[in-house]
Amino acid sequence: MITWNDFEKLDIRCGTIIAATNFEKAKKPAYKLQIDFGEWGIKNSSAQITALYNLQNLVGKQIIAIINFPPKQIADFMSECLVLGIYNKDGAVVLLQPSIAVNNGDKVG
Repeated sequence: MITWNDFEKLDIRCGTIIAATNFEKAKKPAYKLQIDFGEWGIKNSSAQITALYNLQNLVGKQIIAIINFPPKQIADFMSECLVLGIYNKDGAVVLLQPSIAVNNGDKVG
């Protein structure tokens, strides 16, 4: 069990994907994403979401991510946030998204 204080340490925010490309050097199929978090800036993320999403329909999609983890080197790419999703019965990731459009950088609480 974690405490409320533990949960409050996570900075979980909404952002909009502004660019998506194939991540050729990733060990598992993944995309490189650029995500706009408003006043928190544009952050890069590696996301293993290729099973259910294609590059053409990712741009413009709002997602939920943790933005205060330290950057993580993945192959030749620095991932700066963790995009959140749900593993479906087949093990594919379904992105967490707001049901109504919100501002980039809005905080999850």
